[in-house]
This record gives sequence, structure tokens and C-alpha cells, in this order.
Amino acid sequence: MNIARAVGIGLLAMCGLASGADYVSLPGGRFVSVLPQGSVPTATVPVEIAPFALRATPVTAGEYLAFVRAHPEWQRTRVPAVFADKRYLIDWRSATELADDGAAMRPQTSVSWFAAKAFCDSEGARLPSWLEWEYAAAADETRRDARADPAWRRRILAWYERPTAAVLPNVGGPPNAYDVRDLHGLVWEWVDDFNALFIAGDSRTQGDPDTLKFCGAGAINVIDRDSYAVLMRIALLSSLGAADTTSSLGFRCARPLDGAPP
Repeated sequence: MNIARAVGIGLLAMCGLASGADYVSLPGGRFVSVLPQGSVPTATVPVEIAPFALRATPVTAGEYLAFVRAHPEWQRTRVPAVFADKRYLIDWRSATELADDGAAMRPQTSVSWFAAKAFCDSEGARLPSWLEWEYAAAADETRRDARADPAWRRRILAWYERPTAAVLPNVGGPPNAYDVRDLHGLVWEWVDDFNALFIAGDSRTQGDPDTLKFCGAGAINVIDRDSYAVLMRIALLSSLGAADTTSSLGFRCARPLDGAPP
């Protein structure tokens, strides 16, 4: 390893962007998504999820602050409009100061897909795919797939029915069966293939990306129409462009477990 690379890795480690993040391993396996897979639009086709690692919590404002200090091109005063809209990091006091002294452990929102991807790239990771996120989010505290439990579904849906808090809580809610936290009940989350989900009829058009756009016709091909909370996430993500930001949309990163490139 050359000296320049060693110094670069050391700087990333000091900023918490190398190996310091808390990733947990998920075993993967056969999984039935709420979205149709294969050539038949309404077919229930299990997919094989490869083992992967996922950040235990969403990326925090403190971690993102370290990122923009190490990568000033992602500061809100420097990032090109093509990579982030005008609401990017809008709640920060300045380009290098968080909203307030207690913000460091809150999930970082108001970031675009481009910015989230750049952060994950900086720690040798990537954004999770939709199937990886859905697979992890199907678990409750004790079961790896709790989706058939009506009580669990009602509990998840109750969060979606509440308005977003003006000040988000800190990350670190109860762990699910994989020891992953905050997949529900805190923020929405970017996924790598967000624009490959079903698309609302008015998506990619101008307007408020905080407003959930949902096309009823687009839901016809969804297999499990009782998974309303998951469908709401799909509808939100499919309504956004990669440069859009919202005050309730954060992200977490993923890594492969087999040594393959991110």
C-alpha cells in the first residue's frame, strides 16, 4: 500500500468512514417480495437474497458532517444542482454545522440519492437494493419474517399515519431479529434501485417531493396488497428523482459478505 493511500484510509477512519461504522450480517436466503418477480406480473416468485451486511442504524447527522468535512464537494454551498436540490441539508446552521448541538445522533435526512451513494462509496459500501431493504425490514424483534402477523402490520402502519416530528429522535431503536434498528418508525430510506420500482403516473414531475404520489393503477401488479406500509415506501421512492431531498428521507449503507466489490 502506498503512503498516499495509507494516509487517505487513516483520515477516513478518523472521520468514522472506514471500518468504524456498525454493520451487521444478514444471512440471505429465499424471499418473496411484495413486488412481482419474473416474467409474470402477478406471480409469487421467490428470489434468492445473497448474504450481505447492513448498517445497524441509519446514517447519523454527525457521521454525515464528518463526510462533508472530508469531502467538501458535498457541502451544500458547493454541490451542483444536478446532484441535490435546494433543500439539501436545509436544516443545518451552515455548510459545516449541524442544526443544533443535539443533532449528531439524529438520522441525517434532506440528502439526495446522489449524496447518499457518495457517502456509502466513501466507506467502501453502497446503498442497499430494494429487495435487501425489504428482506431486512420484514423482521420483527424475534422473527425473521413477521409479515403474516396482523398485529405487527398494524404497529408498523401506525407510524406511517403519524405526521413527521419537527425534531427527529436519535437513532438506536429496538433491534429486530437481525440486530438491525430503525427500519420502521423513524425515517424513510433511499435504496440503490429506487427508480426501478413501479412508477407513479406523475413521477419525475415538478412538485413537492415530500408529498406522497401514488398511482392506483401501479398497485395492481403488487402481490401482497395488505402490506400498505411497504407500498407507501415504494410509492414515495418511485415519485422521486435522484437529486430530490425530503425532510423525512434518510439512508443506510450495505456491503456484500463474500468479498465481492460493493
